[in-house]
Amino acid sequence: MASNYLSRLSPGEREKLIRDLWEIQNGKCFITEENIDLELHKSILDIDHVIPSKLGGKDDPSNFALTFASANRSKQASDLKLARILHRFTKIQNEFKEKEDRSPNLDDILKTKNGSKFSLKFRREDNNILYSLAQISNTEIIKAPIHKDKLSGLEYFFAVLPIEFVFHDDKINPRSIGNNISKLIDEFYQGNPQLHISLGWIDIKDNSESKVKIFDGQHKAAAQVMLDVKEIPVRIFINPNEDLIILTNFRAGTVLRQVAFDKSVQRHLGNTLYYDRVKRYQDELNLGDDNLNFSERELVNYFKGESRELKRYILDSVRDGVTRNPENKLMEFVDMGGRAKEKPISYSSIEKTFYSFFIYQDLLETPISHKLEEGNNPRSLEKEQIVQLMNIIAEEIYIGKFDLEIGTSRLESKIQNDGEIPMEHMRAYRMGKEEIMYNWLKYLSQIVQSHFISLGHPVDEKKLFQYEFSETLWNNIRNYINNLSALPLWTNNELSNTVFGGKQNYQFWHTIFTTGSSPQGVKVLVQPLNLNQLQIPRS
Repeated sequence: MASNYLSRLSPGEREKLIRDLWEIQNGKCFITEENIDLELHKSILDIDHVIPSKLGGKDDPSNFALTFASANRSKQASDLKLARILHRFTKIQNEFKEKEDRSPNLDDILKTKNGSKFSLKFRREDNNILYSLAQISNTEIIKAPIHKDKLSGLEYFFAVLPIEFVFHDDKINPRSIGNNISKLIDEFYQGNPQLHISLGWIDIKDNSESKVKIFDGQHKAAAQVMLDVKEIPVRIFINPNEDLIILTNFRAGTVLRQVAFDKSVQRHLGNTLYYDRVKRYQDELNLGDDNLNFSERELVNYFKGESRELKRYILDSVRDGVTRNPENKLMEFVDMGGRAKEKPISYSSIEKTFYSFFIYQDLLETPISHKLEEGNNPRSLEKEQIVQLMNIIAEEIYIGKFDLEIGTSRLESKIQNDGEIPMEHMRAYRMGKEEIMYNWLKYLSQIVQSHFISLGHPVDEKKLFQYEFSETLWNNIRNYINNLSALPLWTNNELSNTVFGGKQNYQFWHTIFTTGSSPQGVKVLVQPLNLNQLQIPRS
């Protein structure tokens, strides 16, 4: 909102106010907290109200702050103090993305505020649990009553813990802290209460000392930490069955829809549950940790009461192994949450195409250790070859071609309004649309199957990626993707109003690829796709 006070200042008075604010702020921008050079940055500085006038802020120097103009005009909140806090979180996000190519979790947020440092000593007396915060010079003995959940039988107590004693459990809850924390920060900043406390657990079965690990409510905890809260209320379970907590958390994010888990996080939890069942099977049958001489089928038959769930965990493990493979180049272009506007492929599309087509959806009868040492284990080979395929697609279509800064928002509308979109960017965007990618990946399956048949090798079409691909086949696949991406339809702006103008179904694009025209008769291709020709190297 415009300032009457600032509008009345002479150039000299405004310059003096800028210098005064600069000195008060120790030479730093109020929002970004980066250094301001009054000479070099003279033309890109703003003076703004810390508390907006509409919220009762005064229109005088006591309520002014000096900021970089770009930071002030792109800020996420009108209150500059809140804008500064949100900018700090964005900075943390960018640092972890740059250094470790991941988003921060609660532990990372805590450590920026000197948290997650100490375990606690606990002692049970009657129906109470006792502990002390001696590591931070608080020697008081704190006593909390132990409660017992009547349905689950789990014991727990409530505590308000300094952040130095709080950790994030990334095994039970592997979620990172997403952008939606901004709304929670704003909510708590406005003075609205936290309605759901964090859940944690301790393991003091064999030792009285344990970390307090948070497995639920981490976004609310992180929001408070970003607002410089030094203590977090926690409901702490005592010696819970970790497997039960993992399973409950998994069901909360899947069957019960109580937690907004991204599908990729669900798969990661499923992977954790699968490996837990493998360990339990080994322990209960007195097998060594290295003994994997049993099949997926045998494992599921053993845990009869949860056969459907365990089959899902096994497939989740395969999906997770592809998604989280550090060599997977395509995942940089996959939006894991399905809501962002920067990346061209949704994780949901990955599941409906790559994982649906190329992962064997049933249980294997061969031992889990089958051909493991030779590098030809069916599940390992399946994961490795899917990653290799994704890498080829990334190299041929996305890397150096799709610009994350341009993103995906309203691209077809921009073209229709004579906007300039780089051709390679548009090609990558269009080829990554689910209904389109579904078809050309389906045809890729046919190419793989035809290759093995041409060699006289009988194959199970449901297990294609469990057969080792030859170098010739990989070359054919790369040629196919390269030639497909060179088709002129991807960069034809005239098609923006017709075939690319809205979301179509799978059959719509199958008709185009197999006839050359849309179901409505719009000519799209000079001729239908010829899979044999598409495997020939371009001259």
